Amino acid sequence: MRIGVISDTHRNASCIEQLAGKIKALDVIIHLGDNVDDILIIEKYFKGRIISVKGNCDFSTSTPYDRVEDICGKRIFLTHGHRYNVKEGLLKLRYKALETGANIVLYGHTHIGKIDFEEGIWYINPGSASEPRDAAPSFAIIDIQGESIGPNLIRI
Repeated sequence: MRIGVISDTHRNASCIEQLAGKIKALDVIIHLGDNVDDILIIEKYFKGRIISVKGNCDFSTSTPYDRVEDICGKRIFLTHGHRYNVKEGLLKLRYKALETGANIVLYGHTHIGKIDFEEGIWYINPGSASEPRDAAPSFAIIDIQGESIGPNLIRI
């Protein structure tokens, strides 16, 4: 199972077009908000399942702020991150991961791609696909095979 994780596209259609060739072979795409309506553009290039949560810039959507998904036997907690003060650290996300029994926590909001593994839990921020605050626009791919979880940041 290959999962693509995208965040903080901020209505930038050209950045999504740059992702087009990289997302076609994925099984699932997760959008972590800011602007979740960009899924309409993603759907032009990807015909599989798309899961989303809304971020602090998503005012008119009925999409939830948080959700838990079970994929390939792994429990994944999805959030944009602003409600957990992720710019200040991951402590609140850690508590939520323990509360939900998550193996993987996906968050955005900081526009900085980052992968951490702490006490058996993966914390994955794909960075921003359109407005990075680090090296370059990015997204993440998570490979799940049996018990193995292999996350990678991909520069666009």
